[in-house]
Amino acid sequence: MNKPRASPLFQPLYRQIKALITQSLISGEWGPGEAIPSEMEFAARFGVSQGTARKALDELAAENIVVRRQGKGTFVATHEEEMVKLRFLRLVAADGSKELLDNKLLCCVRSKAAAGIAKMLNIRAGSAVIDIKRLLLFSNKPIILDRIILPAVPFKGVTSERIGDFNGSMYRMYETRLGIRMVRAEERLVATGADVEAASLLGLAPGTPLLSIERVSYTYDDKPMEWRLGLCLTDDHHYLNHLE
Repeated sequence: MNKPRASPLFQPLYRQIKALITQSLISGEWGPGEAIPSEMEFAARFGVSQGTARKALDELAAENIVVRRQGKGTFVATHEEEMVKLRFLRLVAADGSKELLDNKLLCCVRSKAAAGIAKMLNIRAGSAVIDIKRLLLFSNKPIILDRIILPAVPFKGVTSERIGDFNGSMYRMYETRLGIRMVRAEERLVATGADVEAASLLGLAPGTPLLSIERVSYTYDDKPMEWRLGLCLTDDHHYLNHLE
């Protein structure tokens, strides 16, 4: 029986159980989309009440780490899930219409991490990184210029060819091809003007107002694994966030 250990900083018992389940996810005991044990099984495994196990799973479900399916059980969430596959993309049409989403890869090169980005990714300045640029198109119109920086070691093998062959969500590619699942992100939003590159690629005049979204995405255990900067045209779109 794998019982929770006492911590010098008090945590409610269900949080300790949540941490133990998360450690099992990190170790790969269950992969994306796979069923995990029931509340009763977790209660027996950790020597706690079923209510405590339920509370731990409820919190993991609220964070989109697991998904509950009525009558079927609880499963590791995946970026294939309809409810989460685009949850980091908050730009929507102002009129609420559904749009065809596509992307165009501009470049994918190896480079060295600048000090600021290295700090956010918790790697050394000058470490090898993969630097990606692409356009996101909404109903065939370029709306977002995306720059993505990934630490090279865990993302070994990410190339222009691999991205082009996959032709889908980057988060889904990380998950299905590399076993890296992003579970949360932090964003910083500021207003900016289009520089020469952004203006050219988005078909705008230099200085056109854009929404700049800087994002750091994290995998299990709050490990930063992706830095991203999106320069977004918001004439016919807006940033939508549901607060609960």
